[in-house]
Amino acid sequence: MNIQILSIVLLAGMFVIATIQPINMGALAFACAFLIGSLVMSMKAADIFAGFPSDLFLTLVGVTYLFAIAQINGTIDWLIEGAVKLVRGHVAWIPWVMFLVAAIITGFGALGPAAVAILAPVALGFAFQYRISPVMMGLMVIHGAQAGGFSPISVYGGITNQIVQKAELPYAPTSLFLSSFFFNLAIAVLVFFIFGGPKILRKQPAASGPLPDLHPQGVTRAIVGHGGTRAAPISHHVFEVETKEEKALAGLTAERLTTLVGLTALALGALVFKFNVGLVAITVAVVLALLSPKTQKAAIDKVSWSTVLLIAGIITYVGVMEKIGTIDYVAHGISSLGMPLLVALLLCFTGAIVSAFASSTALLGAIIPLAVPFLLQGQISAVGVVAAIAISTTIVDTSPFSTNGALVVANAQESERESVLKTLLIYSALIAIIGPIVAWLVLIVPGLV
Repeated sequence: MNIQILSIVLLAGMFVIATIQPINMGALAFACAFLIGSLVMSMKAADIFAGFPSDLFLTLVGVTYLFAIAQINGTIDWLIEGAVKLVRGHVAWIPWVMFLVAAIITGFGALGPAAVAILAPVALGFAFQYRISPVMMGLMVIHGAQAGGFSPISVYGGITNQIVQKAELPYAPTSLFLSSFFFNLAIAVLVFFIFGGPKILRKQPAASGPLPDLHPQGVTRAIVGHGGTRAAPISHHVFEVETKEEKALAGLTAERLTTLVGLTALALGALVFKFNVGLVAITVAVVLALLSPKTQKAAIDKVSWSTVLLIAGIITYVGVMEKIGTIDYVAHGISSLGMPLLVALLLCFTGAIVSAFASSTALLGAIIPLAVPFLLQGQISAVGVVAAIAISTTIVDTSPFSTNGALVVANAQESERESVLKTLLIYSALIAIIGPIVAWLVLIVPGLV
């Protein structure tokens, strides 16, 4: 057995062990990275740690820390209530608002993780408050981000179109964008109906009745009155303060206003000035913590450290696989088959499966060039193949091992986090199998008929 196949077998073994035993898969991945990297390939520790996703690590920690502070001081609740008012209480509109806003953000040039980092905490908070599937809300945000991800001025679109132009293949940026948009829109429609859309369509407008209980029985929340902040028990089915004056004061407090300024700074820093999301988020969180030390005390405990370990370990192991040539071994073996239609399908599968564990941005620049030699022969539609590979490579960003999927898991309620993780794993496995086939059938096969 060569080393590339051994690394694939070990990866499969991790999934099996973590499924039948309560062992964090990230810990298994770090152990396997050491075994295959240091003991088998004599790699230095620095080479193994080169694959550690420091960017993703800081993004997960920074964003969840920041939004934990926002949740504790009531800013998230305030934003959710405001969202309900904007859609006149129609809860079923909110998932589609999230989809559209995410598409607009990435369509104008933001990276998908930046859009998801900003929207996922609010979307999942809304899902928890209104008894909506957190998986559905998370997927609507992610697929919305992917829907706008291939606009001509976006990062994904820029990478793909540049490769196509450099290879002197047919150039169709609008077709690429529309293909991705409608493909993700179709998936979003299915997600909406599969994960409880019909149920929330039947719900009465939220503004017409009392808001659902956001906190479990026995938990207290702060009420601001003349005497300062005091704790008040939460009763079931009612989310209110005792007097109109107290209700107004409990709205946009100074602490919440400061938090909103911080969240705005995160959005502007990530989307306009293109700063690193994690660095901006952790900086804003630290500033808010300094301004309100008592509020932030419990926030750091809300960071999903087990999720961080899981994702960091798997991605580090995949980095070792890349260094020993496993990814190239698989991709080149596929591209050398010499059957254009089959090669296109297998490249779509390769993009989907590998991207579930690695960076979609980096993979686009690696997978599409492999298709160039047989596309230049003109036997198959270059526009269709490029679009199909691009879509297959990015629709699996729902995986918990990608930045987008990890952000959804990390921002889910602690009681739901394990369920969200398992559901996203199953969903991503299905989308990695079904997605490339559908993209191949819709975008490639018709060009040969």
